[in-house]
Amino acid sequence: MTPRPTADPTIGERIRARRLLRGWSIRYAASRAGISHATWSRIERGIQAADNRFMLADLASALDCSPADLAGALVPAPDRAAEAAHAGVRAVRQALVDIDLSEPATGPGPPVDELTRTVELAHVLGQACDYAGAVRVLPGLLHALHNETAGPDRGRALRLLCDATFTASSVLRNLGHPADAWLAGERCQEAADASGDPVLRGYAAYARASAATACGSFQRGLTLAERAMEELRGARARSGGIEIFGSLHLVCALASHGRKRLDDSRAWSAEAAKLARRTGETTAMGLFFGPTNVDIWRISIEVEDGDPLRAAGIARRTTAAAIPAGVRQVFYYADTARALTLVGGHDREAIRFLLTAERIAPQHVHTSAEIWTATRALLDRSHRRAGGAELRALCERMGVG
Repeated sequence: MTPRPTADPTIGERIRARRLLRGWSIRYAASRAGISHATWSRIERGIQAADNRFMLADLASALDCSPADLAGALVPAPDRAAEAAHAGVRAVRQALVDIDLSEPATGPGPPVDELTRTVELAHVLGQACDYAGAVRVLPGLLHALHNETAGPDRGRALRLLCDATFTASSVLRNLGHPADAWLAGERCQEAADASGDPVLRGYAAYARASAATACGSFQRGLTLAERAMEELRGARARSGGIEIFGSLHLVCALASHGRKRLDDSRAWSAEAAKLARRTGETTAMGLFFGPTNVDIWRISIEVEDGDPLRAAGIARRTTAAAIPAGVRQVFYYADTARALTLVGGHDREAIRFLLTAERIAPQHVHTSAEIWTATRALLDRSHRRAGGAELRALCERMGVG
């Protein structure tokens, strides 16, 4: 296969600068990343792409930095809500550190009924990709739930804490803070374990496996998901059990792709699709497991160093509106746009998909390094012709120059 040119040549420049800073040869750096020195050289020169989550994770690990350091677009947007979302991450992180269940409560919390409504609010904000709103709500909510786990309604409080930390993990992951998402997943697992509910344990394992994969720890993510599926087999008939079981298959597909096992990845996706045909479209546990979501995951996986033409084909048969959640719809439109950008010859359609994604979830689009890279590629390739004023306006909103 002919190497695909990078959409953003500055990635290669940053990789080269970090390698030279350490005084390493290309051969040594490549050996640390597990790739050939020829591949590393092509990436540095911009001849071969390195702008997907899997390759970036390998290169970042070799260079002892984060993928965001190489992507160069962790907070690309001048959008005030996006800035507020990132500014609020510190408070969420501190709350997650504080709420260790082995630590005593610091005081009485609000009534559990009130906390239930606040957990639902945080969940709705996260599903709508209102990350700024979610990070405002989460710190106080997490502390209050931690206090309530020492009260008379401990079982209900633990379940609510599991839900809230799951939402925190998802929001932090989508904002590009995977290590913080892992911490939230750990707190989610603690609450699930304390509850003794096997379905909640699978739910928490999904959060941890997703965060591990986002950190580039693909084998860890795969192991966590596989182990959780085995533990969940006897509880699949319980409410939410089959949906979590199917969703864990999707995490395995993503993690397998990260391990460069595309056939395994597609096999996991195929098994998830079989389960989805049995369940139909669902909303259980806020996972939206079903045929549409399986296809959205397939698009996202295939666009990452898989087959963007295949991703575009899956997109054409998928109706994102079947899922009533912006957090899933935005991935459909954004990843389809990325696929069309890579395929070439569909720039106007790619721009239309990006604009649709922005209308659905502006904070997500304005804080995504991957979307930033695709938008930059469209701008560079078109020389500001394709898409005209709409593309230029999108670039201005995203800080793409």
